Amino acid sequence: MKTAIDLTIHEEGLKHAIETAKRRNIVIPTFRQMKDPETHTPAAMKEKLKKTGLWDVDSANLFRITWKNEPTNTGGLFGKVNYIELPPALTGVDARIVALVGKWFPTGAHKVGATFGCLVPRLVTGQFDPTVQKAVWPSTGNYCRGGAYNAQLLGCESIAILPEGMSRERFDWLETVAGEIIATPGTESNVKEIFDKVWELKRTRDNIVVFNQFDEMANHLWHYEVTGHAMEEVLNEIMKPGDRYAGVAVTSGSAGTTACGDYLKKLFPNSKIAVGEALQCPTLLDNGFGAHRIEGIGDKHVPWVHNVKNTDMVIAIDDEDSMGFIRLCNEPAGRKYLQSLGLREEFIDQLPLMGISGAANVLMAVKMAKYYELTSKDVVLTVFTDSMEMYNSRLKEMEEEYGTYTEMDAAKDHARHVFGVRTDSLLELTYAEKKRVHNLKYYTWVEQQGKTSEELNAQWYDADEYWGSIQAMADSIDERICEFNRMAGLL
Repeated sequence: MKTAIDLTIHEEGLKHAIETAKRRNIVIPTFRQMKDPETHTPAAMKEKLKKTGLWDVDSANLFRITWKNEPTNTGGLFGKVNYIELPPALTGVDARIVALVGKWFPTGAHKVGATFGCLVPRLVTGQFDPTVQKAVWPSTGNYCRGGAYNAQLLGCESIAILPEGMSRERFDWLETVAGEIIATPGTESNVKEIFDKVWELKRTRDNIVVFNQFDEMANHLWHYEVTGHAMEEVLNEIMKPGDRYAGVAVTSGSAGTTACGDYLKKLFPNSKIAVGEALQCPTLLDNGFGAHRIEGIGDKHVPWVHNVKNTDMVIAIDDEDSMGFIRLCNEPAGRKYLQSLGLREEFIDQLPLMGISGAANVLMAVKMAKYYELTSKDVVLTVFTDSMEMYNSRLKEMEEEYGTYTEMDAAKDHARHVFGVRTDSLLELTYAEKKRVHNLKYYTWVEQQGKTSEELNAQWYDADEYWGSIQAMADSIDERICEFNRMAGLL
């Protein structure tokens, strides 16, 4: 079976990529360095980072593609994994819900890691030539932001594609890093329109390379290797004798993040992987369609990179619950109400680390805890993909629509949108249900996007070999990165 991440060398492109790296002083980190930056980041690079802002367009920030950045906007180095534990007074369940924090990545979202995973293997093999080709990043939000940013850091030109209905903050920032921005019709669930634009570009433009997060297996690999190891470290830090790791709950944007669950299942075979979507667009749950407001989730299809056979549960989250939750956690009256519950002010100050999809992830974890009747001995992991830094305009829109937020509103939102979350719109997947979800890939990927039914079947019938071959590639990619850096002569 052909490997899903091709490391074949293209000599001419590699020559040009090395020349670009030399000219722009670009050193590329390895997976090993992203997992353990404190130990393996070169001392000279650490000195440079002390003078570099977290979002600066500076190639040194490639070494900040890690869950372990110091939580500061400038000059930070590395520490432990950034995470936050949400107490029962907020969640309404006894289970320990712990979220990794994406805010402290460059661009403020962990998608910068997935895009690194997709672009760098092509760059260090010469399959992407930065002197003549442009990187195309189709996305429902953070992925194209991360892709455009990494392209700048790596000396590549980029084209960002995202729906016109995404938050204004995304577009404003993209204009500072992307070579070109293309807004497609619709909002979060309009992925087909993004794919159609990609096909149009392929027909009408030369020298573009498309990095589609939904089918780039390096997206899966980056989260398996980097996010998976980060979650393992958090569990080692927080679990006490007698505690149990129950599973991970994440929404399905590109489904790349689900790979961390694949990694953890090898360590904890009885753990679960729960994948979420918006109730207003219940594709995995009910073969459905629709539009919703949980930004960053792309639906009405099953991503090619989703290992469905290893997924245990599908959970649909009402976007009203997500929006009510973020308003509770960010409005002044909401903060005052949360203080009345006995929550510490320093904890409440951290709640803006949770963006809209992060709120959905927490609510998924709550539903999972209720369904499995988890106790204070159980740990459920999730992620805050990004923070409220990307969504302040949404708070203003809700204030204009619903009026000034009061403590009574906060109490109602907490009761309805968090404590009131039930175990409806949830499905524990049998073998047959997993196969149903997997088969939905056919209509998008084989009929529309040029994949083969043979590879679709390999994902299912040869699942261990298929996904295992991808998950084993980090060391091979690291070898290519190290060779590239050696040839560039900058270390």
